[in-house]
Amino acid sequence: MTVLILVVDDEPDVTDLFRQQFRRELRAGRFEMAFAHSAPEALTCISASTGASLILMFSDINMPGMTGLELLPLVRTARPDVPVIMITAYGDAETRERVRAAGAVGLITKPIDFAQLKAEIEHRLAEIAGTA
Repeated sequence: MTVLILVVDDEPDVTDLFRQQFRRELRAGRFEMAFAHSAPEALTCISASTGASLILMFSDINMPGMTGLELLPLVRTARPDVPVIMITAYGDAETRERVRAAGAVGLITKPIDFAQLKAEIEHRLAEIAGTA
């Protein structure tokens, strides 16, 4: 089974940054990454993904139009099985509480700690392998 990780961020350079940071894993076929540059695009990706292949979503909070926090409950309704980790430049206690209350499993602050991100992905891959 091919597993998919969705990254939602309105900044176009995020796509290149993630592809660069995860180039070995992507080349080895450990997982695939899809990128959405808006909340509506993310919802389209989520509805188009097949069943259990979507294992994790990372979403920026501050995006034009629909924010990541507005997107989060829609994702939780459409795919309650997919954990969502929010990404923001503002890691204060109030933001952390809002993210948790909205249903995210975590919050990562910018600049992104890719070692932390890789650990989170490894955790999700191990969960999938344990249920296979």
